[in-house]
Amino acid sequence: MNLTELGFVAGWRLVRVLPRPVAAAAFDAVADRAHRRRGRGASRLRANLRRVVGPELPDAELDELVRAGLRSYSRYWMEVFRLPSLSREQVLAGFRLDGTEKLAADVASGRGAVVALPHAGNWDLAGAWVAANGWPLSTVAERLKPEGVFERFVTFREGLGMEILPTTGGARPPIDVLTDRLQAGAVVPLLADRDLSARGVEVDFFDGRSRMPAGPALLALRTGAPLYVASLWYEPDAACASIEGPLPLPGPAEGSLDERVRTLTQRIADGLASGIARHPQDWHMLQRMWLD
Repeated sequence: MNLTELGFVAGWRLVRVLPRPVAAAAFDAVADRAHRRRGRGASRLRANLRRVVGPELPDAELDELVRAGLRSYSRYWMEVFRLPSLSREQVLAGFRLDGTEKLAADVASGRGAVVALPHAGNWDLAGAWVAANGWPLSTVAERLKPEGVFERFVTFREGLGMEILPTTGGARPPIDVLTDRLQAGAVVPLLADRDLSARGVEVDFFDGRSRMPAGPALLALRTGAPLYVASLWYEPDAACASIEGPLPLPGPAEGSLDERVRTLTQRIADGLASGIARHPQDWHMLQRMWLD
């Protein structure tokens, strides 16, 4: 077990036993230190948020937004480490979704739903909330390095009631498994705001070119399942989300499958941008985002 894995093990064991106010104060202090140091992650977040808010926002206000963003990101980690100790009632009380009735109807009808998510708010708590409602949930997880960290995250999320499929190395391609799950009425949430691989779909995003994964659009077109775009953010007392959609799916008359995937992925990008612009402090994007 290396130091990275030891750090996660310590987090899951220690943070959950601290009173929440104590844990929150400690994680805020870590975020504020990162803000003062202006390391690579904080600098990247600042650059990304500048693209979101535009050049008009004064530097001092952007600086406060970056500080709030780092605190939001640290709150996410604090809550992740505490999640396994929460009861079902605490999970349900700690998350609010505007659009619950849509997902409930999709699951009850057996058609399932695809939900495109940003790296924002608390997507792990959102997944735990879906599972706590008794709805099946399947998603994918990128293989992290070291492998031990990836395995611990899979165990953590499976313990919350989610089915986790690796992006590579599984018995079947994840898109085939997710197609089956959608046809059985599952909710399939997929992080959709960043894909810098050569396979990503180029989109316009906050007046720049970026790449986003094709998976959400491809699954919706392949299955006909409703496709939603989520906005996630924090309120003082809860993690919150809303869903937009279902998005209109382009039909065969609107081009080849590749062209329809590009069209639909741009619609996803537009929806994600709208939500991020409403809650920029809760967008946890500390990596390179734009192709320029």
